[in-house]
Amino acid sequence: MSYATADTISWWERARGDDDDLRIAYFSMEFGIHERLPIYSGGLGVLAGDHLKAAAELGVPLVGVGLLYTGGYFRQGVDKSGRQTEDYQPVDPEAVGLVREDVSVTVDLAGEPIEAAVWRKDVAADAGTVPLYLLEVDWLTDALYGGDREHRIRQELLLGVGGVRALAALGIEPNVYHLNEGHSAFLQLERLRALGAAGVDLEDALERIRQSSVFTTHTPVPAGNEVFDEQLVVRYVGELAQEAGLDEERLLELGRSGDQPGFGLTPFALRLSAFANGVSDLHGEVAREMWAPLWPGRETPIGHITNGVHLGTWLDPALSELLRFGGVRPELPPDEANWEAVREASPEAIWRVHAAAKARLAERAGIDRERLTIGFARRFATYKRAGLVFSDVERLLELPIQIVVAGKAHPQDAAGKDVMQEIVALARDRRAQGRVVFLENYDMGVARALVRGCDVWLNTPRRPLEASGTSGMKAAVNGVLNLSVLDGWWAEGYSPDVGWAIAGESDEADREQLYRLLEEEVVPTFTESRERWIWMMKESIAQLAPRFSMHRAVIEYVDRYYLPAHTHVHAGR
Repeated sequence: MSYATADTISWWERARGDDDDLRIAYFSMEFGIHERLPIYSGGLGVLAGDHLKAAAELGVPLVGVGLLYTGGYFRQGVDKSGRQTEDYQPVDPEAVGLVREDVSVTVDLAGEPIEAAVWRKDVAADAGTVPLYLLEVDWLTDALYGGDREHRIRQELLLGVGGVRALAALGIEPNVYHLNEGHSAFLQLERLRALGAAGVDLEDALERIRQSSVFTTHTPVPAGNEVFDEQLVVRYVGELAQEAGLDEERLLELGRSGDQPGFGLTPFALRLSAFANGVSDLHGEVAREMWAPLWPGRETPIGHITNGVHLGTWLDPALSELLRFGGVRPELPPDEANWEAVREASPEAIWRVHAAAKARLAERAGIDRERLTIGFARRFATYKRAGLVFSDVERLLELPIQIVVAGKAHPQDAAGKDVMQEIVALARDRRAQGRVVFLENYDMGVARALVRGCDVWLNTPRRPLEASGTSGMKAAVNGVLNLSVLDGWWAEGYSPDVGWAIAGESDEADREQLYRLLEEEVVPTFTESRERWIWMMKESIAQLAPRFSMHRAVIEYVDRYYLPAHTHVHAGR
């Protein structure tokens, strides 16, 4: 099965049935489909998985392309000192529902041809199926984000160049390419080479590639934008670039940004994509300022589509059933789902479902099922400020609350590991007495338990470094109230009816505002005004589920990027 196919009338057929020639290839370094297939590290991969699931439910003609990491992403442990440990365990493709395709592809890596197997994972929904194709070379795709710089460029060449060749070998001919971050950017060189081999003039080929490409950038943090030494790029990509018609200097110029050293995959992808976006309104502004040097004297052509979450994955099944009984259809596009009906749901029924989810979390984490429970779960990057809420432990523990923390630090991020170690030490401290808990091995299963069972979701990034964030969206659609810095998605989603906002001015100011909100608003509302709390839960679901669903995001990609790119493809024929 190639592209999304439907047994029922899908949104795509109803809305765009006259345009049956669109074929989208969605490339990503990681995909979070389920925790049993650990080829994701965090938000980027989970977002990519949610994108495929929503496309399948909407019937959008899309395929995914990624890598099959034979050792997955690491299982996290914590040693006696509180330090993170990493354990990579083999992934059995067939045990997790992958099927090996009867094709293989070859990619040249600095003069060494390597052959990759191609696996398929079908992401199915009632309206259709989106296939995810994963390339595997056991020694090269051994682990996600592992190895040195040379290992990384090899992986990314396999993803980009090998991914395009795999689709061709399977008889799939995309006419729109979506690059989810810069890791897959080398796919543009393979496309350029193929067009040149077909007799297309270099400049015409470059323009065709640009007009049929969508690029999504996810981070304003420099470390998140891949940069390679130029000589390493020449060594691994130079011959392919020559075959594509690019000399060395022009190749390198495509990856440069001002006077910054190295070859950047983000500048390279931006220059070769006519359609580019950040992942929230605020991030779009930040990205335009960050990458303005690529277009001196011109408006920076970067828009934004705010991320969303796949409700079928993250919504508590019991809550979904309750909402369906009241007339809500979470699987439908936002304008058809009738989210207004949430406000008519019985407060007692809403609380009963939430209390059951909280009880399951309490049993898992060993916490009090009655106490106000705050969740904080995300990657331990220093800009996310996981330690902010613990700045004044004595003051914090005077409140009748408990905090459940989860997350992984990148294996090479010593500073992130330090933050995690401090939190683990507090969780083991007798002063905390079980009121600060660290859950090991954060994955999609742990995330589901947290976003359904907590009362409050805490997020304290250093503004404006959180491009979007999606964990708060997952909590919000379950009626968990957000207490977050006005960054990323929360700058759009916040209102006093659905949670609380921290200004994001400085560490000291944010710490004081956080404590004040807990002491004066969050705790009193929870303990003294249960009626108001449940009303806010219902408002959180009714207001935020339609606005931050992945269905909404995918529909925006279709309308604002995929279809215009497809129009350019037809016009350029």
